[in-house]
Amino acid sequence: MASTSEYYKSNPEARAKRLVQQKKYNKTKRGLRIRVNANAINRAKGTYGNGDNKDVAHKPGKETSKKASDATLQSESKNRKSRLKIRNA
Repeated sequence: MASTSEYYKSNPEARAKRLVQQKKYNKTKRGLRIRVNANAINRAKGTYGNGDNKDVAHKPGKETSKKASDATLQSESKNRKSRLKIRNA
């Protein structure tokens, strides 16, 4: 089975659909709050924009916390996998 990045590289339609999904998620209150807090913690931990392929991974139930102690560093691909999916009701 191909990795997710390979899948999106070889399927431009799926990539376009995924980008639309991501855009919607980032506009939701929850998505915005999580993204803003993750960016703040990434800056505090010194991993924001340094190219180490690490992201802040919030501990369960503490997604909206701005404390660096409530987060760990995790690979981008593992951290971004499931929470970004938007399920249409």
